[in-house]
Amino acid sequence: MNTRSGPALAALFAAAFVMGSAELLVVGVIDLIAADLEVPVSTAGAAVTAYALGIAIGGPVLTALTIRSGRRAVLAWALAGYVLATAAPLVTPSAGLFLTTRFAAGSLHGLFIGVAFAVAGALVPPERTGRAIGIVLGGISVSTALGVPLGTLVGQGMGWRAGFAGVAVLGLGALLALLRAVPAVAATGGGRALVQARYAFAPRVLAVLGTGLLLLGGQYAVLTYITPFLQERTGVSSSAVSVFLLAYGVATAAGVFAGGWAADRSATRALVLGSAALAVALGLLHLVAAIPVLVVIVLVAWGVVGTGLVPSLQYRVLELAGPGRDLAATLPASALNGGIALGALAGGWTLDAYGAGGPVIVGLVVTAAALPAAWATSALRVTPTRTEGASA
Repeated sequence: MNTRSGPALAALFAAAFVMGSAELLVVGVIDLIAADLEVPVSTAGAAVTAYALGIAIGGPVLTALTIRSGRRAVLAWALAGYVLATAAPLVTPSAGLFLTTRFAAGSLHGLFIGVAFAVAGALVPPERTGRAIGIVLGGISVSTALGVPLGTLVGQGMGWRAGFAGVAVLGLGALLALLRAVPAVAATGGGRALVQARYAFAPRVLAVLGTGLLLLGGQYAVLTYITPFLQERTGVSSSAVSVFLLAYGVATAAGVFAGGWAADRSATRALVLGSAALAVALGLLHLVAAIPVLVVIVLVAWGVVGTGLVPSLQYRVLELAGPGRDLAATLPASALNGGIALGALAGGWTLDAYGAGGPVIVGLVVTAAALPAAWATSALRVTPTRTEGASA
């Protein structure tokens, strides 16, 4: 199996790239969607919420329903269904159906990514699990820097449906690569969903998930409103904002690969040190807000560290879940998307109350709170000799 890990991981990377591109494509063409479906922009924007809810709720449910199936078959059917859900806007006449297909796509995304993490770990030696997780996450990070802008360009030039059609075609290519390169992998957990849930929702696992919620919540309190921050506090023109965001996007792609390496060295240490570095980065962003060159440097550091933490979060959840790791593999995505939603909400409140600098302050406070949480969870372990009901 290890001799085939390279092509298989490349296929998983490609599928993750497709899903990352489709997830955020709505943001780039939201005005066109609203006009075509004859709804307010806020209604079209609910497609982002529907997708996130699909990942957070639908992903774990689908995982539980398929927990005893072969992992390769689940990946193939999830990706095939995702392609159909992504292509559905080509014939979707109403906003209600569009939102429904986005929820379905998010649910399949959550299922696929969770299973992909488990498969990636099975394809490599244990000491390279973090790097394998980083490769899967890398597909999503690279899509943020490359796939989403290209999809937006196509959508703005040829119509928003063309952007979704292009991503669906890429999805078919990824599906063919997956069927050709990914070997059969048996489920690795403890069998029935209820048995796995006992381990997947153990307090030690929930503690790490809570840390992840804080880390992503703090970041997205800032990132969601980074454009008004750059325009008002840094004095950047609207056209130049994209340059700052590109620097951040490229840094996130590099960070997730570096984070995979760090997770293999010590996931617990990476979480503690990364949490501290993230809080420092957001603090510096507040302090150097008026100096564009320094802001770019801080954004790059933030991108590397903030995304680099995610492989270690995933690694620790799989490690602490033990026999429940197949089900637990989807839970970090649920926690992170919950953090994203809550962070964006908190950032919006502080933006209205305190202006463009408010989201940075609340983001700094939340990420600072994640540091002691990361330190506390570093002591959690699974006792190998225990069976059901094991605790840290």
